[in-house]
Amino acid sequence: MDFGFSTIDTRVIEIDKFDTKILKYVLQHEKSMLVCMSCGGCTATCSAGNLTDFNVRRMQIMLRRGEVEKLQTEINKCMLCGKCMLVCPRGVNLRNVAMLIKKALVNYKDL
Repeated sequence: MDFGFSTIDTRVIEIDKFDTKILKYVLQHEKSMLVCMSCGGCTATCSAGNLTDFNVRRMQIMLRRGEVEKLQTEINKCMLCGKCMLVCPRGVNLRNVAMLIKKALVNYKDL
């Protein structure tokens, strides 16, 4: 059936391919991630985002979607400077989230 529009392939979310092992690991060790309201303050102040195409919100979306391969590429751009934590209105410890993601990716098969 033709509805007169189509989806862009990069925007298609395949729920069956979600791998939530890393998300569960991060949430288990950093509960503050649960209160993130995706305001974008972290992305706006990010030093790595000013120098590269790193985006903290995109990293969180990849984490929540379970896009492990893309997440690995994205998280390596983070400089762990902590500016994101300074501006977060909810007090999310994003530096710890980034460290936990890196640790989970290294130990991925053991999760």
